Amino acid sequence: MTELPGPVERELENHDAFESTDDASYDLTTTVFETTVTAVEAEGKRDGRFHVTVTLPTLDAAVANEAVAAAVEDGWFETLERRLEDVFTVARMGTHEEPAIDRDTNTVTVTLEYVAWDATEGVEDAKALVEYVEGTFAQGIVPGYEYRGEAAALLDNAQNRGQQAADGDRGGMPM
Repeated sequence: MTELPGPVERELENHDAFESTDDASYDLTTTVFETTVTAVEAEGKRDGRFHVTVTLPTLDAAVANEAVAAAVEDGWFETLERRLEDVFTVARMGTHEEPAIDRDTNTVTVTLEYVAWDATEGVEDAKALVEYVEGTFAQGIVPGYEYRGEAAALLDNAQNRGQQAADGDRGGMPM
């Protein structure tokens, strides 16, 4: 087990959106996906080399009660890869590696590595990066299928927020 750098551990521990796991890593609690955030010492005065992993279902694994055609699945994955090329545009970190996006039968694993000059910014970047991955997945949900698991939760959350906004709009306007 690798220990987190002290400043990074303090920032993760004090952040409302992260929860410690058993293995010197943290999980982002504001996403429906499985996440892991770890860090090691970085060179110089930098506070950490972060390693963020997000596990997503493949389109076929997210669809309920039917199989997705291979061409649709492949096109969905290629689009996801292209969209995630820009993931680091939402972060303020010092340097980063290219995102690694791996697919097996039922899961897509997105791995993001970067060096943060400041632990506070590094932790905020971890949250922003995971939320970008989640939003990118949500944008790629293909209409016409019934979804389960995390994809269904994302759709339900979006529908509930949309309904709350619509109810709020009606509440403020006389009819």
